[in-house]
Amino acid sequence: MEKHFAVIGNPIGHSYSPAMHNAGYKYLGIDAQYHRFQVPPDRLDEAVKGLCALGFSGWNVTLPHKETIIPHLDILTPQAKRAGAVNTVKILDGEKIGHNTDGDGFICSIESELGEFTDKRAVVLGAGGASKGIALALAAKGMHVHILNRTPEKAAELVRILDSKGGKGSFGEFKPGDWLEDVDLLVQTTSLGLRGEPFPFSLEGLCPKALAVDIIVTVQRTSFLQEANKLGCRVLDGTGMLLHQGALAWEFWLGGQAPIEVMLKGLEDQMQRERL
Repeated sequence: MEKHFAVIGNPIGHSYSPAMHNAGYKYLGIDAQYHRFQVPPDRLDEAVKGLCALGFSGWNVTLPHKETIIPHLDILTPQAKRAGAVNTVKILDGEKIGHNTDGDGFICSIESELGEFTDKRAVVLGAGGASKGIALALAAKGMHVHILNRTPEKAAELVRILDSKGGKGSFGEFKPGDWLEDVDLLVQTTSLGLRGEPFPFSLEGLCPKALAVDIIVTVQRTSFLQEANKLGCRVLDGTGMLLHQGALAWEFWLGGQAPIEVMLKGLEDQMQRERL
């Protein structure tokens, strides 16, 4: 019996998840299809009910629903509870189980570049759903996490969560500052750049030793990564995080080991087609 999975978000046309997952299903001969659905914030409840009614086995959740989907679920895994956000849902015995693979997926995507985590300093731009999983994962690895957000109160709340779990955190406003001079890892978690718009402030003064990561996945580098690269930093886009969080979601849904190399090839092939 064919299984169906999906990703829901708003916007969603940019998502490469279907190419990645469907390549894996085809390679392993799994009778499944992965879809993408645009779901405006005011239609989330209808979308969740519709996916259940249509017999979907699970789905991924992206901006802006990672936090607002929680009241629509029955159970949260420890990872989702810790992050206060959900990026993966599984239907099991009629119950909607919320999970979070963002943090572990992000760690997998940067560890070969960053090396050691302990006692290094990370600056995370944004305090939304993706930021929560990432910040908690970095704190758990022993990093000091400084969170900048347009609404500092939201960053302060995330730091409170970090501190309550034994992490080391601080917060500030989403703007340049002394933090630029002392950062080992700079992570851009907001949607800025998704539509090709410029980053809203200069990174001038950014420590050249920093690894700069934008979790957005686009064919062209975002303006954030372009500037960080010009300043001498190593840069990564969100391809690695997308791949690894997707592989962890696959394993949560289907068990076994996800075919990561095949999934990466599917992702890269789709990106290459869009470049042509």
